[in-house]
Amino acid sequence: MIGLPKRMSVIAPHPDDETLGAGATIARFAAEGVEVSVLIVSGHLPPLYPQEAFETTRREADAAMKTLGAARWDFLEIPATKVHEAPVAEVNGRISAFLRETSPEVVLLPFPDRHIDHRVIFDASVVACRPVHPKAPRLVMAYETLSETHWNAPGIEPAFGPEVFVDTTAYMDRKQAALECYASQIQNAPSRSIEACMALAKFRGSQNGCGYAEAFKVIRAVI
Repeated sequence: MIGLPKRMSVIAPHPDDETLGAGATIARFAAEGVEVSVLIVSGHLPPLYPQEAFETTRREADAAMKTLGAARWDFLEIPATKVHEAPVAEVNGRISAFLRETSPEVVLLPFPDRHIDHRVIFDASVVACRPVHPKAPRLVMAYETLSETHWNAPGIEPAFGPEVFVDTTAYMDRKQAALECYASQIQNAPSRSIEACMALAKFRGSQNGCGYAEAFKVIRAVI
């Protein structure tokens, strides 16, 4: 794939993962004319959370998606930390259905890190991105999620080693505004605070000669 895609989809395990990992990339691509769709698979639902918690994060996600410029965002409403208890075929099928509807050329997935929801959703999303039909995505990448991706056991678990960096210098204000929409998720959470997000983006930018960047691990790229 060469040049700007027409459509990009982002698979998020929970509300805020898409913004933590790829918020400025979503904002940049949307501003450049790409149709960006987001699927939020899990949510703060019973039995672990009260229904009100989900309604709060859903409202926050709605505001964040509008801020970033996403064209579409859907919620599968699978209870958080319970994704692995849902039938594998059901999770795979629902993510596949979303991708068939949105027909993206680029798909961004969560890196399979410490959180069990992230690992299960990564596996299901890779299945959904299999190149078994002509409209399969041509670029599939994993993003890093603050508070989860870096809580690994080095040498025992996979480490996030990115190969692609998106210059997001001009879109960090949009990412910050979207993060601020998730007040219930970033309050009293230093590991995924706005300051931590800005610091990570600054570091990724410093690795690549730009002010700020978001980093991605390539799963498959077809040129």
